[in-house]
Amino acid sequence: MHMPKRHRLIFERDGIPLRKISHEHLDNRMIWKFLYLTNRHRFYMNTIETIKKRHSYRGKYKPDRIPRKDLTTIMEAGLVAPSGCNKQTTSLICVDDIDVLKQIRAVIDPPIAETAPAMICVLTQRIPAYRDKCFAVQDYSAAIENMLLAIVELGYQSCWYEGHITDDDRICDKIAGILNVPEEYELVCILPVGIAESEPVAPKKKAFDERAWFNSFKK
Repeated sequence: MHMPKRHRLIFERDGIPLRKISHEHLDNRMIWKFLYLTNRHRFYMNTIETIKKRHSYRGKYKPDRIPRKDLTTIMEAGLVAPSGCNKQTTSLICVDDIDVLKQIRAVIDPPIAETAPAMICVLTQRIPAYRDKCFAVQDYSAAIENMLLAIVELGYQSCWYEGHITDDDRICDKIAGILNVPEEYELVCILPVGIAESEPVAPKKKAFDERAWFNSFKK
């Protein structure tokens, strides 16, 4: 098995010369290290491509159930997001039970995401952090973006629904009641998850140099 010298040295630093490596020596850590080093450019581009591919999807979903493994991966992505002073103010409830989904849809008016086979509900706690400032909004926003990217990376689509449920009619409180959310938590967002029936439409964005500059504001 031939490897570039830089990869051969990495395995030798692990105490196993390349010529003696056999299948049983290749533990997960070593395999991941080798794959990362030999595919760094591709790994990086996948992240950037996923960011650019993500768009809000408000269309219909296919009825295919989402594996719990994928839903767990998506929620894990949300929970590892940055958190102000590590207060970890964001919590998540994933709903994939058909009966519970029906109850939630019944209180959302006007209706949204009626055909999504799963939904992630985002909860927040208003916990003071640095100098008594609360960073709950920043915390759950970072968590939501992480999950949206994970959703697209796994081949699904979603949309960030916040204003629709937190408006004056407080749909969020009705959903929280269905899910037995304690009073010290606030439900602030729902993310439908599913396989899209159609491709999401990319909105037109302003040119880069209209919104981003180097070294000084240049409007």
